[in-house]
Amino acid sequence: MKIERLAVIGGGAWGTALAQAVAAHGGDTLLWALEEEIVAAVNADHCNPLFLPGVTLSPSISATGDLRDLESCDAWLVVTPAQHMRSVLSRAPRCGRPMVLCSKGIEERTGELLDKVARAACPGGEIAVLSGPTFAHEVAAGLPTAVTLACEDERIGEALRDRIGHQAFRTYLTNDVIGAEIGGAVKNVLAIACGVVEGAGLGQNARAALIGRGFAEMTRFGLAFGARRETLAGLSGLGDLVLTCSSTSSRNYSLGVGIGEGRSAAELLADRKTVAEGAFTAPVLARLAKEKGIDMPIVEAVDALIAGRANVDQVLDALLSRPSKSESV
Repeated sequence: MKIERLAVIGGGAWGTALAQAVAAHGGDTLLWALEEEIVAAVNADHCNPLFLPGVTLSPSISATGDLRDLESCDAWLVVTPAQHMRSVLSRAPRCGRPMVLCSKGIEERTGELLDKVARAACPGGEIAVLSGPTFAHEVAAGLPTAVTLACEDERIGEALRDRIGHQAFRTYLTNDVIGAEIGGAVKNVLAIACGVVEGAGLGQNARAALIGRGFAEMTRFGLAFGARRETLAGLSGLGDLVLTCSSTSSRNYSLGVGIGEGRSAAELLADRKTVAEGAFTAPVLARLAKEKGIDMPIVEAVDALIAGRANVDQVLDALLSRPSKSESV
């Protein structure tokens, strides 16, 4: 099987950066964007000034606002915000082709992982997941990184890897789709928590401790839902967690910094033109953990902060007052 022409569905920073990354490997790439001004700018000036300013895009990237144009592509990279994936894919024509899910989250309304959302909205195609430490501006600039590509069908996974991966975008295969999804979804919530630590001035020791205990929460949740431990400890789990818990280039971390400085989550989210997926994932993740009896105190704390049920001092007191126990628990 050979995959040549790719479509990237979603014209935000990450979608545009992915289009640039796969175009660098050769072959035509079609970028679908909702915003008419992005379509016009990509086609006329090879740029996306709204979401990825300062980057000159490959001339092999063309843009469209018509989902019917996706029919000409061999595979789709789906980079819509997690909460809008169902509505976009349900309008896409002729779905029976490989879809690589590149968004990170859990559907808030249903509590479903995105592979189930995609299968329901656009049935018939093989589902893969692309995840890992990938800030959009670095990927667009051609700086090196490595990612996980999860696909249950090995033949399709290898074809996608050969088309997507290259020297600066190293792509490692696994068949653990659930593990790759859960790592990306949970790390967004933990990144908010780490931003709160920074904004509240709690120090580097506290942030490192939170990353370690947050990874324990990610692992407990993932194993309960059928993920493999080695996937969670890899690029799509721990690798992405370390990146997004330590830089203001992360939208989730930046949201947490604002909360830690004393601003409300509602105020910060209303002021953002880009999506911090962790704010939508936190409540559903907390709900699923409670239903399954999974101990996730950091996730619960972020959920309380996002919902406005508690302030930073209150959640910090609750976390530090927890009884000591074995680190393996």
